[in-house]
Amino acid sequence: MKTSRSFCTRQTTYGGISLHIYTRKPTRIYASGYTYVRMSLYVYMSLCQADSSENIYARGLLCMSCFSYLCVCFQIDSDRMNQLKGIIYAAVSSATFGLAPFFSISLLAVGFSSFEVLTYRWGVATVVLLLFGFLAGCNFRLGAKEFMTVFGLSLFRAVTSFSLVIAYQNIASGVASIIHFMYPLAVAVVMIVFCREKKSVVTFTAILLSLIGASLLSSGNIEFSGGDTGVGLVAACISVFSYAGYIIGVRKSCAVHIDSTALTCYVMGLGALFFFLGGMCWEGGIRLETNGITWLYILGLALPATAISNITLVKAIKLAGPTLTSLFGALEPLTAVLIGVFVFKELFTVYSAMGIALIVVSVSLVVFQEKRKRV
Repeated sequence: MKTSRSFCTRQTTYGGISLHIYTRKPTRIYASGYTYVRMSLYVYMSLCQADSSENIYARGLLCMSCFSYLCVCFQIDSDRMNQLKGIIYAAVSSATFGLAPFFSISLLAVGFSSFEVLTYRWGVATVVLLLFGFLAGCNFRLGAKEFMTVFGLSLFRAVTSFSLVIAYQNIASGVASIIHFMYPLAVAVVMIVFCREKKSVVTFTAILLSLIGASLLSSGNIEFSGGDTGVGLVAACISVFSYAGYIIGVRKSCAVHIDSTALTCYVMGLGALFFFLGGMCWEGGIRLETNGITWLYILGLALPATAISNITLVKAIKLAGPTLTSLFGALEPLTAVLIGVFVFKELFTVYSAMGIALIVVSVSLVVFQEKRKRV
């Protein structure tokens, strides 16, 4: 397919990041349905031959979905080298962020409180991103109005992180991550209800699919060892709406004009301060960790799952665009699900796979609808 050689510059926002993207126009999106079906069936049949048990079939279905999703996304306008680089950055960003449940649960298992986990996570990540920002020449200056806006946004972001950790302590980490992945739907609902955006059949269809998917996902035994399923589900839902509030706040406030790295550093730094104060008030303080193995968990949570994922996310949006980056965002909860199944031995059934598929489809519908609005 031939496309126009003309260029355009447009401003976009994704995941709380405001960017000016230099792109060709128009960029046509295409995917080979034949390749999608053929490769999906091949992977699925190969995995199904391994064992006939329900859990193996479910894992096969999950791996099939992951592989097929990659096949489709890779063929979306993949003839451009910059976009290929963007795809790689997007995959790295989502996959590394999906490691957060593993390192969080590992720290909780060695006796860390929720406040300690998040204090170390955001504190170390802030230091790394500050160094990255200074080396990149970012402007960290904020006016009084901008600081108050960032302060409010950091509260939304802190609530998101804290509620997710509570969810990890009470329900399967993969289920919590998949529920959190529904935040684009919450953004769409809030924009319709409070910002009077035009109602859409696609949006309501996506919401219905996501609710069905969430019901299927939570239909089995999703309780984490010693946890409370009700508390976990409520905490995961809170993370959805608090993160949606964060994204909408960035889009609709003066924060949209703040440098993305500077905004992320301020939000993380203030979040680390909130969690430190919370630990001092409710946990009797934050421990000064000296164990080498525990520090590996901390660095794994702060670097790959936080700092690196944020840096590569910015690069992905610049090179591949927000729509394609959003689609690869599905790797985040899928990575968490795979770790939950194979590392923490969490139960995964065909109903779970069907629920995940419906949620991914519903979020993708909203993403593509937003893409058409901007065109």
